[in-house]
Amino acid sequence: MQALILAGGKGTRLRPLTVYTPKPIVPVLNKPFLLYQIEILRRAGIKDITLSLSYQPNKIEEMLGDGSEYGVNLRFITEPSPMGTGGAYKFAADAIRETTVVFNGDILTDLNIAEVLQMHLAKKAEATITLVPVEDPSAYGLVETEPNGKVLRFREKPKPEELADLTTNTINAGIYVLEPSILDLIPKGENHSFEYNVFPDILANEKPFYAFIMQNNYWRDLGTPESYLQAHHDFLGGKIKNFEFEKPRNSEVSHTALVDKTSLIGADCIIKPNSRVINSVIGDGVHIEEKAIIENSVVWAHTRISSSAQIKNAIVGRSCFIGKNAIVNDGAVLGDKTSLTDYTKT
Repeated sequence: MQALILAGGKGTRLRPLTVYTPKPIVPVLNKPFLLYQIEILRRAGIKDITLSLSYQPNKIEEMLGDGSEYGVNLRFITEPSPMGTGGAYKFAADAIRETTVVFNGDILTDLNIAEVLQMHLAKKAEATITLVPVEDPSAYGLVETEPNGKVLRFREKPKPEELADLTTNTINAGIYVLEPSILDLIPKGENHSFEYNVFPDILANEKPFYAFIMQNNYWRDLGTPESYLQAHHDFLGGKIKNFEFEKPRNSEVSHTALVDKTSLIGADCIIKPNSRVINSVIGDGVHIEEKAIIENSVVWAHTRISSSAQIKNAIVGRSCFIGKNAIVNDGAVLGDKTSLTDYTKT
């Protein structure tokens, strides 16, 4: 058993946060994002994990190393050219040819992968796709299944007039279990998509193809700044469970500063008198001056926030400078090394 994480995307929708930081290692609660996927794979007993990379691969390799620190064995491959999700799977797994759990590299979930594997084996499936129900299916392609979980068909985004007649609200969650026989459906060295090529071919060839539908599991695509910020709010609000976080180390917090119990403070931070941190995540080495306010926000490492500055419902990248009395308003996203002069309003 092995796993493949498709982490080759450029993170275009997540810019400017991904200009200097590849999406797979953007910090989520001060940990590289991929560590959450690696952790749930490790819990399922899967320790041989391949990362399929394309954009700034060296930064990812340098940060994660060989995986021994996380109890797994990591292998890195870099696509020679954009190959699509199915093509990347063929490129990474063809030489190994064993049951493979495939993860899209932008999915945050607390799913128990062992349960998916158990169903996959019980059904004697050659392919299992994980689905998640959504409240508003109008923005997604849908997957229809039989009561026993067998996949029937894939539907494009429903038109407004079709919504009332829908019998399903389940969408592709970006997690699959695939047997080596699926590799034979994918041409070598070509750009190929799971959604548009591989899955239709599985159905056309009448291979055993089943769906595992998530129930009471957390799932989120971290592809946009809005979703990225909401994931932090969900973590702080207790909606995502079973992950451990280090307590702050060597940070200096003034006794007159307010840091609420919800917030997470990184290592080596300085938080000066009469400042406030509310429902926020503060990265390592952040310096917060007197009377500054950070609320419902994420601040990456080594940023400096000057006195009386306000950051609310925003994301501030690494090594930024926020001037005195500057205001960073709702929805603002500041890329790494942004500098705001005193009294600036975004």
